[in-house]
Amino acid sequence: MTDSPADLVITGCTALVHDDEERIGFEENATIVVRGGVIESLTATEPSTEPPPAAEHIDARGQVALPGLVNCHTHAPMVALRGVAEDLPTDEWFNDVVWPVESNLTERDVELGARLACAEMIRGGVTCFADHYFSMDAVASVVEECGIRAHLGEAYFSSQGPQGREKSLEFALRHRGGAAGRITTALAPHAPYTVDDADLAATAELARAHGLPVHLHAAENRAQADTSLERHGVTPIEVLARTGILDTDVLIAHGTGILDRDLPVLAGATGRVSVATAPRGYLKFAWPTTTPVRALHDLGIPVGLATDGAASNNSLDVWESMALTALVQKSTTGDPRWLTSRQALHHATLQSARAVGLGDTLGTLAPGRRADIVLVDLSGPHTQPVHDLAATLVHSARSSDVRTTIVDGRVLMRDRELLTVDVPGVVRELGERMPALLDRSHGGRIQQYDT
Repeated sequence: MTDSPADLVITGCTALVHDDEERIGFEENATIVVRGGVIESLTATEPSTEPPPAAEHIDARGQVALPGLVNCHTHAPMVALRGVAEDLPTDEWFNDVVWPVESNLTERDVELGARLACAEMIRGGVTCFADHYFSMDAVASVVEECGIRAHLGEAYFSSQGPQGREKSLEFALRHRGGAAGRITTALAPHAPYTVDDADLAATAELARAHGLPVHLHAAENRAQADTSLERHGVTPIEVLARTGILDTDVLIAHGTGILDRDLPVLAGATGRVSVATAPRGYLKFAWPTTTPVRALHDLGIPVGLATDGAASNNSLDVWESMALTALVQKSTTGDPRWLTSRQALHHATLQSARAVGLGDTLGTLAPGRRADIVLVDLSGPHTQPVHDLAATLVHSARSSDVRTTIVDGRVLMRDRELLTVDVPGVVRELGERMPALLDRSHGGRIQQYDT
């Protein structure tokens, strides 16, 4: 420790901590010292103890400090399409509404959507998000400006020709380490049903050559798995294996169509495989299965929490994803002992950090970790009394109970006040752009959903 004042000191909170075996626990009357964007110390102190000198002090009595939540798979700019494609089957959702509308997207639409999405996530205690979309230079610019952390990839389809893959690589190399290290990047082929085997194999080679991870949709639902088997004799996961994608560090979005035959394939992967689950969308589309979290857990594959885009999910609320993951897992396994609240908190913290390749720097409040911290107020009537703090956090608290959001030691929201995004200005301009964005009279679409 140095004698000079710290950058930030948080006192009086109850801190969520992980022990040596990665079990969730809580440290009462904790003092968290932040210096240079990093947690310098987390110690239990007597309430009467004078806090160490710091440029900024937050008195967090009555609040719980958690590692910032990670949204492990989303399409942030799609908040602009929140509610435009409702109560539709998956194929109609894509072909009749979303992909025709997305053919109208301009870089300014993407920028405004990303700004609104970042505001929503910061307000909900999300400090990092993994995004997979178009015009991603605009998203990277917003991330730099608003102070959040992000794992970004420029999505592409094989229908774009080789330039789609090349653009994804150029983006990943150009922005890797951007925003003072808050941006990490990935190659982002859309999915095995829109990216052919040759493109996937070339992507795997590029990933290995440049030390980049891959972020893609695969086995999103059971229909995709069944169609792949019927047409090609292999599952989407087996496609990832034979094209070398599973030999890279890969983040698989959704995976509700992962079959029993896929489990040994995933177990044999030589890369670091993780899966992102976004249960609200699966319920909304009436998909018959959900991400097999328990089976993946048994393989040692981290499952991070996600929201997908707000066009399908209607929100970027990872807090809700945490609760729904626990509830849906209980329902589908028929076992009320799985997932427990502590397990859900583990998915929301360390496992989500690992899913986006940041398990060594995020996900737990410990010395040496980046200071991505959220403070949650449990004084509301809906969270009192507290008999089991983990259960209160998962099943009673809401994202609106987050009071303060900190990324890299910088306060982005204090006492519910956003400090880095002008929401009214964004909403106003986005509203003006809606008629042009929503026009489908041209009859075009960026891609065809055919699974």
